[in-house]
Amino acid sequence: MDDNYLHIMDYVDAILIVDSHGKILYSVRFNPRFDKDSHEGEYESIINKNFLEVYPNINPDESTIINSIKYKKPIYLNEQAIVDYKGRLINTQNLTIPIIRSGKVLGAIELSKDITKIEEKAKYKINLKPIINNRETSHKAIYTFDDIVTVNQEMLHNIRRAKIIADNPSSVLIYGETGTGKELFAQSIHNYSSRRGKPFVAQNCAALPENLFESMLFGSVKGAFTGAVDKPGLFEEANGGTLLLDEINSMPLSLQAKLLRVLQDGLVRRVGDNRDRKVDVRIITAMNIEPSKAIEQGQIREDLFYRLSVVNIKLLPLRKRKEDIPVYVEYFIDEFNQKLNKNIKGVSKEVEELFFKYNWPGNVRELRHVIESSMNFVESGEIKLIHLPVYLSEKINQEERVESLDEIVNVSNVELSLDEVVEKTEREMIVRALEKSGGNISRAADMLKITRQRLHYKISKYNIKTGQTV
Repeated sequence: MDDNYLHIMDYVDAILIVDSHGKILYSVRFNPRFDKDSHEGEYESIINKNFLEVYPNINPDESTIINSIKYKKPIYLNEQAIVDYKGRLINTQNLTIPIIRSGKVLGAIELSKDITKIEEKAKYKINLKPIINNRETSHKAIYTFDDIVTVNQEMLHNIRRAKIIADNPSSVLIYGETGTGKELFAQSIHNYSSRRGKPFVAQNCAALPENLFESMLFGSVKGAFTGAVDKPGLFEEANGGTLLLDEINSMPLSLQAKLLRVLQDGLVRRVGDNRDRKVDVRIITAMNIEPSKAIEQGQIREDLFYRLSVVNIKLLPLRKRKEDIPVYVEYFIDEFNQKLNKNIKGVSKEVEELFFKYNWPGNVRELRHVIESSMNFVESGEIKLIHLPVYLSEKINQEERVESLDEIVNVSNVELSLDEVVEKTEREMIVRALEKSGGNISRAADMLKITRQRLHYKISKYNIKTGQTV
């Protein structure tokens, strides 16, 4: 992050926290223009509302919050004029930072400084764009199949299949857990097709409130609703190219019916309009659950599913292709050696073993986050256990405790009673304490935090011989 931001934003007077869907979790303004007592109830009233409902003039495509969540990057905006749902103008400087845990984006926190001038309340002009160094906000796909790193045979088969269908107009459904690379595949398909010079438009369906979804997707005409302007929707913006609808199962069922019509006829109608517009768009959809489960839970219409899934691509989670872990480790170390100007050689044997033990719920995205986090603390040589994020060791220990309990409870696949589990666990702890103490009863009792007399009783009860091993 550019340190210049700290010089420009020498203080903040407002904090907004939203979840990954844009729902407001916390909001407060300390500026004297907003009296604390008179606005306390107001702040409470907007909790759990989508921030786009509270600030209806914000364009979702240019929203610092949506882009920070989508691209997992801090975003600084020198000046932003917004109008809240009460019609009040607020001109701010913003620093928006994604909230990430285990590689998964949980939401964003926006720190802002009110810079509203009196004359701006009567007249203002909004023509501002967030500062993002990459080309990610433009409708352009930046990834190709060469960017997909894998040695797993099923994933390589997915790449071969994706290349075969890349130039076909058929709809594609990509499904896999969060962090498995769904948008990476979608962009690669686009760039491998004859549409590669045309727009690639991506939208996360879970990031938009239902009342704005239709106008975002199909566009609007002036006067269609309060604040509506003549604006093309995502289909028109993607005309000639590809439209990726991520988390399609989060789209309201009422809109799914309208989407089905567009897929059948190739026609879109803006909200408030009385005429149809012809569009030529390749549709790629993605979801992070099994399609059969989404249908069963009523998250997606069955008829829409069949229309969207002419081609299916299932991406494996990292725990089911652990042969890719060393490949990704090397790839990400090379990446962050360049970004951080370091020369880290690799990971220690212990770290490699730990990586293979871990289940990686955040998949490749989480592994990348772990490598980046660790490399910030390595001065030279290799990444060791001490450099890893604390949560990783804790989660692995937790998984091992669960596995250990499973082993105790299900010895030889025979279920034990609670009393039998307690006795087995007690016996093993006593034997280990005696091993560590060299058979010294007093030291073993201290380790177990029980009296010598009680330990003698347990040794006799379980018929444990001094020097016996587990």
